[in-house]
Amino acid sequence: MLAGIGAFAAVGAYVLATSVDLGLWTSLGPGPGLFPFAMGAVLVAMAVVWLIQELRRPSQTAEGVDRGLVIAVVLSLVVLAVVLDLLGFQLGMFLFLMYHLKLRGRRGWPSSLITALAGSVGAFYAFNYGLNVSLPVSAFPLLNTIGL
Repeated sequence: MLAGIGAFAAVGAYVLATSVDLGLWTSLGPGPGLFPFAMGAVLVAMAVVWLIQELRRPSQTAEGVDRGLVIAVVLSLVVLAVVLDLLGFQLGMFLFLMYHLKLRGRRGWPSSLITALAGSVGAFYAFNYGLNVSLPVSAFPLLNTIGL
């Protein structure tokens, strides 16, 4: 359990350190590193709270942890990171969500499609046009011309 807490804290510390290099504030307002810095701080704070809880009342060894699910999630995140620049955020995230909703979660087609579309296309437009944060688009000219 302590290894998990340490890993959680290490990821948070890494995000904190690298976000400072992006710049937390500009003359126009919040810089590109402010949001990642806040998320890194939240991760570190959550790791501290988790550690305190674990020291006060140690948790039992988790039974029934589906290691296959954990491996599937980690591997699919690695695949998503690898293909994101090639397929773009919308298509890559749509496929990622469909894999987890339909194949791994055995959800119905309508709810899987609606959730995957909202999570991929909706998030893309929310970030690109609502927050002015560019997410990757497809490297394939055909997909790029249709807005992916």
